[in-house]
Amino acid sequence: MKRWTLALFLWAAPLLCTALSIARAQDDPLTGVWGAHVEYQTAPNGTLTLQRDGKLWRASLDGAKGTFQSGAGELRFTFENGADLFRGHLRGAKLEGYWLRHAIAENTAGTAQGYAAPLAFTRISATAWRASITPLPDENFTLYLKISRDTGGKLVAAFRNPELNSHGPAMQLLVSQQGTALRFSTWPDRQPQSALDATLTADGIQLFWKDLNRNVLLKRLDAAQAAPFYARPPGSPPYAYRQPEETGDGWRTAPASTLGMNEAALAHAVQTIIDIDPAGKRRAFQIHSLAVAYKGKLVLDEYFHGFTRDQPHDMRSASKTLASVMLGTAMLHGVKISPETKVYPLLAHLGPFANPDPRKSEITIADFITHTPGLDCDDNNDDDPNNEDHMQRQRAQPDWRKFTLDLSSVYAPGTRYAYCSGNINVVGGAISTATKTWLPEWFDETVARPLQFGPWYWNLMPNGEGYSGGGVYIRTRDFLKLGQTWLNGGVWNGRRIVSDAWVKESVAPHRRISPETTGRHGDAFAEVYLDGYDGYAWHLSDIQSPGHTYHAYFANGNGGQLLIVVPELDLVCMFTAGNYAQGIWLYLRDAIVGKEIIPAIRG
Repeated sequence: MKRWTLALFLWAAPLLCTALSIARAQDDPLTGVWGAHVEYQTAPNGTLTLQRDGKLWRASLDGAKGTFQSGAGELRFTFENGADLFRGHLRGAKLEGYWLRHAIAENTAGTAQGYAAPLAFTRISATAWRASITPLPDENFTLYLKISRDTGGKLVAAFRNPELNSHGPAMQLLVSQQGTALRFSTWPDRQPQSALDATLTADGIQLFWKDLNRNVLLKRLDAAQAAPFYARPPGSPPYAYRQPEETGDGWRTAPASTLGMNEAALAHAVQTIIDIDPAGKRRAFQIHSLAVAYKGKLVLDEYFHGFTRDQPHDMRSASKTLASVMLGTAMLHGVKISPETKVYPLLAHLGPFANPDPRKSEITIADFITHTPGLDCDDNNDDDPNNEDHMQRQRAQPDWRKFTLDLSSVYAPGTRYAYCSGNINVVGGAISTATKTWLPEWFDETVARPLQFGPWYWNLMPNGEGYSGGGVYIRTRDFLKLGQTWLNGGVWNGRRIVSDAWVKESVAPHRRISPETTGRHGDAFAEVYLDGYDGYAWHLSDIQSPGHTYHAYFANGNGGQLLIVVPELDLVCMFTAGNYAQGIWLYLRDAIVGKEIIPAIRG
């Protein structure tokens, strides 16, 4: 009798829980996922047609006419808004070029910076070519709000935003209501206390969102609309390992088991990401993608929170490593440039420079690419008037390379480490000057095309020159190719990209990062740096895995953009994520790669 009663209870319990959940949902009209979507006016999205008539050219973009600017070896057109440009070359019968989108000043939260994107032209007649222009797919700001009951019955809320990680006063907030007035407040144990006030209307929840500097209206979302809030939609079956698709992008794929990897362990790693609570109280890791290459083949690529395989992702400062790659391609092509090149003489055309100092003439590319030029810039100091944020917001100097070169010298070159995005941007300027090539074009010709990249978008300075301090949009599988190319000694699919000597030199330990070299001690050091070494725009680190320590080098960017190369294991891993201004790299390196992916190799 007791067994029958227990069996009946076990059978009925799920139905009872479902009924209670439905009743609670009816009693809690606020619970669920809400969302607001803000779109910005972006560059044109249409078909560009270029027509040649003798020495004259005409351009049109879905009816908008372009004004021909120059015919001295390069085609340039300005369109009717006066801001968007085309620049390219006619080489024989082949037209190549780039669309330059203007900066969007009103986009205070997203990709406000201008960018360049390559165009694929089709010849439609003997004198005409056509290409499609596709702006970045995420020219918007999406704000999610999940309201639910915690285990203690409290009404709690979490704001989430994939483009900027804009989450309000805290990762999780308490909710209180008086009539139509709502308040989202920090937990009592958080100091100082903070709150957001909102109004419940017939259309949704209205509030002022500081990062947008505007009011937004959050509307209740159905299951399909709310799906990107989660790593995978609620109710999805447990993840089962699957071999990546071969898409013609240059990657050969293979089932992980055929290379000796444990597919169940890889599946567990992916499920670990899926199971992360996006509305967690502390730090909700929002991982957007994970790709793994082992023994030269792609064995895993998975995407989360609505991101897709074909979607370029903001690589933030991970794209600083591209400066190292392009320095290597320049040397391979015989350009007279190297880490020992003195920067100020090379970029003398940007002078005269402010704050003259004899130490400036001795600063080399090696100093700039390792953040040790000794100039007065520190991105980890929010109050530094010369950090990246201030540099990009000021309007007096549109050439950010000169902005950095004008700074005061405060230390001897090579002696003091201070992370500064302007340093790597100067390296990009040196490469562009030495190669006599616009930086996005050099990247396209020597990196993107040889590595069979899909669409990419390169950030521009206000003067239209390429910015190499970070922020390039690239697909996950494409960025992973950089790590594989380095493992291959500088070769991708039989084509040499950089020399084997440069691969070794670029990931050798060149500058120590320590309390002594940074001038930061205790928590002030630990909050922004890891004790270790930098190569040339590659960071060096060890990965702890059960029973073993592996040497690795990596490229990383704000938010969790992380490329990890483990030479001893012939392993490359690539992550993209949305935890901007939050520490996530150690979690990705240690908890995912060290404790999940590497053990899959070892059995």
